[in-house]
Amino acid sequence: MSRTIRAIAPLAALSLLALAGCASSAGGAGEPELGTEENPVKLGVVGASDPYWAVYEEAVEAEGIALDIVDFTEYTQPNPALSEGELDINQFQHIQYLADYNASSGDDLQPIGATAIYPLGLYSEKYDSVEDIPDGETVVVPNDATNQARGLLVLQEAGLITLEDGGNSFSTAEDVIADESRVEVKAVDAAITVTSLPDVAAAIINNDFVTKAGLEPSAAIAQDDPADPSALPYVNIFAVKADDIDDEVLNTLVEIYQTNQDVLDGVQEVSGGTAVFAATPKDELQTALAEVQADIQGQ
Repeated sequence: MSRTIRAIAPLAALSLLALAGCASSAGGAGEPELGTEENPVKLGVVGASDPYWAVYEEAVEAEGIALDIVDFTEYTQPNPALSEGELDINQFQHIQYLADYNASSGDDLQPIGATAIYPLGLYSEKYDSVEDIPDGETVVVPNDATNQARGLLVLQEAGLITLEDGGNSFSTAEDVIADESRVEVKAVDAAITVTSLPDVAAAIINNDFVTKAGLEPSAAIAQDDPADPSALPYVNIFAVKADDIDDEVLNTLVEIYQTNQDVLDGVQEVSGGTAVFAATPKDELQTALAEVQADIQGQ
C-alpha cells in the first residue's frame, strides 16, 4: 500500500473537526474493523515529513494494519482532533503536556505507550556558552504551559534566572525574579523560538524544531537530563481516548514502534542522537498522568 500523509493546517483542522463524526476505534455496528483498508487507523503527528514515519508505516502495514498518518502543523491541534474522532491515536506529546490538556479541557485522553524522552536545550547564534551571555540580554522560551516551565528550569539550572520558590513544573515567565536574574525572559510560540535566534541572546528550542532548523543538538549551550528518573513526565507517548486503552490494533502500533530497529534508528537520527528510548508500561504512564493532573488541578 502506498504511504498516505494528510497535512492539516490550522484552519483546515478546525473545519474538519466541526464536520467530522465520531470515529469508533473498535469499529461500530456495520463499520469495518479498525486497521482494515476500509477503515485505516488515523494517527496524528506533528512532523510527518521525518523519514522514520515512512519506515514506521511500512512496518505497520507489513503486520496487516492499514494506516493513515495525519500531519498537523501545531501542537494544539492533535488532541482536539483525537477527542472529536478525527483521529484514532496521536503521537507528538509528553505526559506533562497531555496532563495540562486534560486538566484545561476536561478531557480524558490516556497514554498507551512510551516512545522516548528528549533533552530540552538552550541554543544561541551569538554566544558559545551560558557564561558569555551578557546581563540584561533577552532569552526566549516556548509559551505553552509545560515546555515553558521546563525551559525556565533549564535556564535556572544554567544560572541565568531565579524562579519564585525555586520553580516547578508549573512555573511561568511571571515567576522569574527580575532583580535576581541575569537575563530577561520572553515566552513565544514554540514554532518561532528558532526563528527568534538572530534577535535574542538565546532560545529554548523544542527537539522537534532543532534539526529542522539545521541546528545540531550537540550545539546546545545548556540542557536538562532526559535520563534522570524525575524526567518521566517528559516521556513522549502514544495517546488515545480512554475507551480505547485496550484496543488491540492501537496497542500493536505501540509495540511496532518500540521494537522495530529501523524505526528506532530513524528516530535517533532525526534527534541528533539525543533520544532516550522508553518502553514504560502503559499502566505506569497512566498513573504518572493521573499524578501530574492532580498536581495541576491542585494549583
